[in-house]
Amino acid sequence: MRTLIRPTGFVDSPFGHDGKVARLAGGLNWFGLVELIRVEGNCRTGREIVPVEGIEQRLDERMASDWSRLISVRAPLQLRERTVRLDQPQVMGIVNATPDSFSDGGQHGDADGAAEAGARMAAEGAAIVDVGGESTRPGAREVWEGDEIERVRPVIQKLAASGTAISIDTRKSGVMRAAIDAGAALVNDVSALLWDPNAAELVAAAGVPVVLMHHQGDPQTMQDAPRYDDALVEIYLWLEERIAAVEAAGISRSKILVDPGIGFGKSVAHNLELLNGLALFHGLGCPVVLGASRKRVIGALAGEAPADARLPGSIALALKAVEQGAQIVRVHDVPETVQALKVWRGLRDAALSPRLA
Repeated sequence: MRTLIRPTGFVDSPFGHDGKVARLAGGLNWFGLVELIRVEGNCRTGREIVPVEGIEQRLDERMASDWSRLISVRAPLQLRERTVRLDQPQVMGIVNATPDSFSDGGQHGDADGAAEAGARMAAEGAAIVDVGGESTRPGAREVWEGDEIERVRPVIQKLAASGTAISIDTRKSGVMRAAIDAGAALVNDVSALLWDPNAAELVAAAGVPVVLMHHQGDPQTMQDAPRYDDALVEIYLWLEERIAAVEAAGISRSKILVDPGIGFGKSVAHNLELLNGLALFHGLGCPVVLGASRKRVIGALAGEAPADARLPGSIALALKAVEQGAQIVRVHDVPETVQALKVWRGLRDAALSPRLA
């Protein structure tokens, strides 16, 4: 049995609350309460809301380690010549160089069109552009590695020439290698380096950061009948195990980011549970990435709105994520999301500025 710590009771400002609030992951969010979640196996067996004040006195050795990770500063990502700060929320723009992605497949036409879209996203405020050449939507079939490389390499080369910070969205070590050689500086793997047995070794040797995303099953079957004993707890523990395994493979925790995998082997109820409990994942000590843009959960809550009509819901989920300290939101609609985060940031800055007498 162990106890997990989920920050809650968020406050606008720490001023006047000395010793009563804590800063979440070195970011712009402060919290005054935590939920202590007692866990046995993969399930919650009890929960208790307690104040941050005096919390250290209630922590055993393992909880103290989790607490330290919750409040520790997340170091910036160094992506070639670009530095991406993680003390504030950042936007990752999605460029799918594929004909069959669930939302924008075939939209960019060719490598030039995809590169232009990525450059436009960077100009609109995306800190990172995520390039993918294989759809991982529910029911998607695997793409041959050679075809995937041919889709992404020219796009990455063109974006890298402009100084854009690029991540490669792939499960395959061969694609990772080709993308890194072309200019990508971060690996975003929906399989958390499990699909390809050579992937962890390659990422470790390349020295690039990696996003480990939770999934259940593969794209062809993951939405058939996803089941969990307790989705929030089970996915937290799964990511914890993957971090340990990846560290053992030679990748520093400082280069690991985590993503709970909205829509990857989850029902609508599972996705909502993860979104409501997202702050828990800061206890892993890694930056949190949230990719909910245009996902099925939005359509399910909004009259079955099609993927291209889910912008308002996508922004709502992005704001939900950053309110719980997510460092990166992965989105299709960059300028709209950047504007929403600028307004959010303005509110935070006002709250965090001491009021003059």
